[in-house]
Amino acid sequence: MRRSEINEAIRYALKILEASALKLPAFGYWNPKQWSEKEKELDNLTKIMLGWDVTDFGSGDFQKTGAVLFTIRNGYLPDSSYGTPYAEKLILLRHETGQGLPIHCHRQKTEDIINRGGGIMEMQLYGSSADGSPDPNASIFIRMDGILRKVNPGEMITVEKGCSVTLTPGIYHRFRVKPGCGDLVVGEVSSINDDKADNYFVEDRPRFTEIQEDEEPLYLLCNEYGRIMRNTLKQSCK
Repeated sequence: MRRSEINEAIRYALKILEASALKLPAFGYWNPKQWSEKEKELDNLTKIMLGWDVTDFGSGDFQKTGAVLFTIRNGYLPDSSYGTPYAEKLILLRHETGQGLPIHCHRQKTEDIINRGGGIMEMQLYGSSADGSPDPNASIFIRMDGILRKVNPGEMITVEKGCSVTLTPGIYHRFRVKPGCGDLVVGEVSSINDDKADNYFVEDRPRFTEIQEDEEPLYLLCNEYGRIMRNTLKQSCK
């Protein structure tokens, strides 16, 4: 993705949040210079990868397969002294193209996927086969707002505003905003989130996008703190 595309995506995500009367922690609004000036205070925050995340999952079509995410809290599996024993994210999706995430599962994380507001969420689910791939035949059982529900493989379920789906490890899922129903704020509350190692895509996809630097970043992404913070600090000292 181009940096200009990432900048525009975050600007639009901030508008979605404003329309939903949702505020981010202070670091959600820091520019690269502010991050660099506070670097010595931020070891915990950067280690657990809080903040912005914009990705097209290598699709080359961000408007269709992609998302803007913001991690509000998280932990660190190798060392429990960092962060919290749980995680929370916001996922912002634009409605015009039915933007959404590709099908994937987690082997460690249990998560609640919540329609926090805006549009309507559509979700497709599969169980796991013995070889770890999606099972096209077996029905699965999930809980929606705590109520047990049987779901057929590949069935598209609708998640209305305020409602949620609990996904346990091994359940393949993809979700998107229903086109024409408004931009969507998805909440994710889960066990510790490890985006570097606990995403299993059906297609071979990178979790983090490669960036073409065609303009300066307005905000830093959670997977690039060290490199850009150091570069920004060097430039400000010249």
